[in-house]
Amino acid sequence: MEVEVALKKFHSLKLTDIMPRFETIPVVTADTDLLSILKILRTRHHVWVVKDRENMELIGIIRYMDVIDVLLPPEAHRFKLGMTSKTMKSLLGGAAKAGDIAERHVLTIDSDETVLDAIQKMRKYRIQVLAVVDDGRLIGEVSLRILIDELLRLLRVGGAQWRQ
Repeated sequence: MEVEVALKKFHSLKLTDIMPRFETIPVVTADTDLLSILKILRTRHHVWVVKDRENMELIGIIRYMDVIDVLLPPEAHRFKLGMTSKTMKSLLGGAAKAGDIAERHVLTIDSDETVLDAIQKMRKYRIQVLAVVDDGRLIGEVSLRILIDELLRLLRVGGAQWRQ
């Protein structure tokens, strides 16, 4: 299989065909305590926050780098106009649960979209992970790492060779 053929196949794959099993993605509910979040973020780059496990309504995401805001004292956030919301994300500013610190503006992609759709969205917004949703409910995730793994798998299976 030529690389061009492999890429064409790769781009046309549905996200639901390459998403990891749902049980393997980091998901917590809005009322999860921050200590539990920090434990997850020791080994993961992010954690999805949902309203509850029954309806899986996506509330937000907490990224590894967001922990900086949690650890800083509230006054460290007040140096810029418009930073007051980050003040509340500090442990000392009153943040106690996942819902308190989750970034609410989450980039999502519908479950029926393709790999190419996901790559284009990642490029446009300069992000590495998208929540895969179905009617606002979290059903999975797609990340750059997952996409790379899938492309490498396709190239190995098809025996494609890079040509210089």
